[in-house]
Amino acid sequence: MKLKERIVEDMKTALRAREAARLSALRLLLAAIKQREVDERVELGDAEVVAVIEKMLKQRRDSISQFQSAGRQDLVAAEEQEVQVLTGYLPARLSPAEIEATVTQAIAAAGAKSAQDMGKVMSALKRELTGRADMAQVSALVKSKLAG
Repeated sequence: MKLKERIVEDMKTALRAREAARLSALRLLLAAIKQREVDERVELGDAEVVAVIEKMLKQRRDSISQFQSAGRQDLVAAEEQEVQVLTGYLPARLSPAEIEATVTQAIAAAGAKSAQDMGKVMSALKRELTGRADMAQVSALVKSKLAG
């Protein structure tokens, strides 16, 4: 079953079970997916749906930090619930050792020697690691390996 279909089925289940918070998060996710499909005039595959989820998670995490600094714990709790729902649709995360091995492989495959080759390495890693690792951490790892 495709990821989008699974999300639709889970939304129906949440609707029947009257899980308001989960239903709200899934509706927002489906709206974001539909918006991107309309904008790009294509049917999104699993990789693109994961990218939409990652973007939404980043937005939620930013909101959480802002709400915490403003002392709005009620809004923090709501955002954390959405993060929990959205995280359930991401592929399994890789361990730091697996990420490091993948980065080392990508650097060798690209023949990267300096920080100028970082773009080639990151484009290869983005296809492979999106949704399975924090790309900011991957970027920092690549930069440190190419620098030293």
